[in-house]
Amino acid sequence: MERLWTPAWIVRHVAMVVLVAGCLGMGWWQVTRAAGGNAISFGYAIEWPVFAGFVVFVWWREVRQTLRATPGDARPAADPAPSAAAGTAPVATTPAVRRPVRVVRVPAAPADGADDAELAAYNSYLSWLNANPGARPGDYPG
Repeated sequence: MERLWTPAWIVRHVAMVVLVAGCLGMGWWQVTRAAGGNAISFGYAIEWPVFAGFVVFVWWREVRQTLRATPGDARPAADPAPSAAAGTAPVATTPAVRRPVRVVRVPAAPADGADDAELAAYNSYLSWLNANPGARPGDYPG
């Protein structure tokens, strides 16, 4: 439980309370405007409490995730993975952030072997765009 009383978590708790109170206050303000004859405020009177509920949902999910994590999970990035003792298998670690993998694809040859001039021009255009990522389509020299 003491993990939820660090300075960062105290800021999160205070932010949650302020945001929920603000959203509910805005919802009450919209209710009073709707009662005064502003028809569109009925929608906003429903919307603001939904925002408050979303803030509580995110806060609660983060609290549960923090409480479920074991204290040894938070290692500094420079700290290598723990080494295995003699005679035991090394511990496999999963990276916290998975990076996308770029796969190079080879274009398929036409099935009948015929060369299409329009297709070749379009492929040339696409390869030029790929080679010049900051360029706009209008910059194409061909």
